[in-house]
Amino acid sequence: MTLPSSAGATGAHPYEQLTPDVVLDALASVGLYGDGRLTALGSYENRVYQAYLEDGERVVAKFYRPGRWSRAQLDEEHAFAAELAAAEIPVVAPLVLQGATLHEHAGFTFSVSPWRGGRPPELDDFEVLEWIGRFLARIHTVGAARPFATRPTLDLQCFGQDSLDWLLAENILPLESVTAWRTGCEQALALIAGSRAGVPGESAHFGLRDASCIRLHGDCHPGNILWTPVDEAAGTGGPHFVDLDDARMGPAVQDLWMLLSGDRRQRTQQLSALLEGYEQFRPFDRRELALIEPLRTLRLIHYSAWLARRWQDPIFAINFPWFGSPDYWRGQTDMLHEQIEAMQEAPLVA
Repeated sequence: MTLPSSAGATGAHPYEQLTPDVVLDALASVGLYGDGRLTALGSYENRVYQAYLEDGERVVAKFYRPGRWSRAQLDEEHAFAAELAAAEIPVVAPLVLQGATLHEHAGFTFSVSPWRGGRPPELDDFEVLEWIGRFLARIHTVGAARPFATRPTLDLQCFGQDSLDWLLAENILPLESVTAWRTGCEQALALIAGSRAGVPGESAHFGLRDASCIRLHGDCHPGNILWTPVDEAAGTGGPHFVDLDDARMGPAVQDLWMLLSGDRRQRTQQLSALLEGYEQFRPFDRRELALIEPLRTLRLIHYSAWLARRWQDPIFAINFPWFGSPDYWRGQTDMLHEQIEAMQEAPLVA
């Protein structure tokens, strides 16, 4: 195994230059003056800070990972957020400061958003799921209005084959793990690429390539939905969506399946509640339910490549010390075989 060094070619990762003084100077460059209090928020991909301003207000500054997205791709994310906000969908969109939402300082690209509190939603509450479903439908209605021009599509090649090829080319896996893991990946990707032979009903030949692609949140897990207490008299509370960093083109079901958990019965009930809300605002193609397990499988493969590609960032070695060990890859291989079985079962019905 040859995991990339936790230090870059120059001996330091760019984020090591992102000191508190740099963060505060960046805010000052767009007319926001902090009182010195900064709190790092949970984010591995980017660096995100809550900052208190001199007037007592709080903002969130996001410093984008160098080299991940182009300027055009970041602009598309911000434009999508602005469209959603204009449609009165509760997303946390970047602030327009000095006529722009995207800024440069000390070699970093950053944005500033209003601070919003909240907690993860209670996904065992079907009323909460129905509420989230309504807003996801509204997000997708805006997302379907036109495609992204520069942001990628969630597909077999991008998430699956490219991840597999890169991990093998870079010799990331321990030698004793390569054959079993590669074989599992190849079997899983072949299932995703082909028809769903053996699966009854109209989903039998419906695959990822057949789905209609729209602009998505892209990473709609519970941590990216913040829930605030409902005050019916004031008309406030409920869900608001954060972190459109992974926005891309893809099938609508991508924004639903990560909200499902538990055994098949529980997931079916949760899905029914989500779609009960969703279909109040937008039709949902039930054939896409056959894509849940393929999408879960692609995310599994992509996750390993994501970790390995980020290993030069010291925060990854600190937070994922188990990554790259033979035990890790055995676990990944076992999960691939579980996914191969799941993809050959009948899809969820709601």
